[in-house]
Amino acid sequence: MRAVGYFRETKSHTLVEQSESFLEFCQRNGFEAAATFLDPRADGELHGFRQMLDFVRLQGPQGFLLVAVSDLMSLGGGPTEAVRRYFQLASLGVPILSLIDGDDLDSGLLSVWTKHRANGGLGERVKAAMRRKAVKGEALGRPPYGYRVGARRRLVIVAEEGSVVRYIFRLYLKDDLGIRRIARRLNEEELRTRKGGLWSMVTVRDILRNRAYVGTYSRFGVRVPASHAPLIAQENFQQVQERLDQRRPATQSRKMSPFLLSGITHCGYCGNKMIGVTRKQRWQRRSDGTTRTAQYRYYQCESRTNRSLCDYHTRRAEDLEEDVRRNLKTRSGATSRPARNGAQAATDVEAQIRRLKDKARRLDRRLEEYLDSAISGRLNQDKLRSLGLIIAAEQLQLEERLAESRHQADLRASEAQRRRKREQVMRRLRDEWSVLTFGERRELIREVLDRIVVKDDGIEMVLKP
Repeated sequence: MRAVGYFRETKSHTLVEQSESFLEFCQRNGFEAAATFLDPRADGELHGFRQMLDFVRLQGPQGFLLVAVSDLMSLGGGPTEAVRRYFQLASLGVPILSLIDGDDLDSGLLSVWTKHRANGGLGERVKAAMRRKAVKGEALGRPPYGYRVGARRRLVIVAEEGSVVRYIFRLYLKDDLGIRRIARRLNEEELRTRKGGLWSMVTVRDILRNRAYVGTYSRFGVRVPASHAPLIAQENFQQVQERLDQRRPATQSRKMSPFLLSGITHCGYCGNKMIGVTRKQRWQRRSDGTTRTAQYRYYQCESRTNRSLCDYHTRRAEDLEEDVRRNLKTRSGATSRPARNGAQAATDVEAQIRRLKDKARRLDRRLEEYLDSAISGRLNQDKLRSLGLIIAAEQLQLEERLAESRHQADLRASEAQRRRKREQVMRRLRDEWSVLTFGERRELIREVLDRIVVKDDGIEMVLKP
């Protein structure tokens, strides 16, 4: 059995001491020490943690059995970060054990969070004041779709949006449409979200799950019934929740299967991104009755997946990745994106980094609310794990985008330097493709390609300037 260790520099334990404890732990329990990943500075960039995530993804749960750390708090600079990192690792389907007692960190998750809350962490005084406002039913933050903030900070129905909310619940409950088909119906009827965007499965699901529509205000672990005028009857809302729970598949540890070209592949017909999809099929042979299974990986238009728009445009993953490799080698089908003004490009990147950081903070607040609900008994541990894994998957994708944006900001050099750098990267991709690791190949592709436009009869690769 194989084990991986991850350690951060702390005031109480040096990296050397933690590494030695890891080796003793492996020897004592009969594990093979497969690899050790280190982050020398606790407040710096977590290069070691990201390298470990890549290692776990590539090896898979079959490659080793566990990740070992000193304790839960050694995963982050604070409780929120530590819990977030725990769920990010758990989302890859591997157990995380403590070197101290050998227990799974899951068992001590809530006790650590409870202790932290008792010590008044995370600006508890500020949050206590906001909870007092919430108890009074005063709206905090952005109101849910269908409402606005009115007099005395109470939620007031917005007639046009409220009609859409009622329509969504009727389509789901009375017309028996699924979430995907509801999103498609709304988009076909040219109904738009509050920001004027298209509806997706996520936005429809969030509305169907939001208790605000039965008149209950929820914030910071506070739930105030009859706080404002409801849009949906309580019995109808409950029927929707029961149906959603019945249709949801059993919770499993999420095993992330990375796709080489995710994030930069776009549909050539609607312009939206194409996302990586993995499907498993099982069938029985008529000749001998044996059961066969197969796994298929492909890129599919996100508009089709989440909004039921666009046609069924897909491309098998191995075929598309081979097309990209071949075109990089010959430079066929490759065009250059027009270079933008350097100052404007830098401003755009900085604005994107700010937006991504804001979204990351919002995800952390959601995770904190789930943990608070768990320690107060309003959320059981299984539900907490399920929601935590969902947050973790979103955070991982967000951190990849943030790292890429920071990388772009760091690479703002002269045009000549960028061109030389691009030629070096192109040469590596052409000459070393077969020996590059998945992570190296992915990073190099993103350094030179702005986007890959996929059509049924071919692809176009747009190079960065």
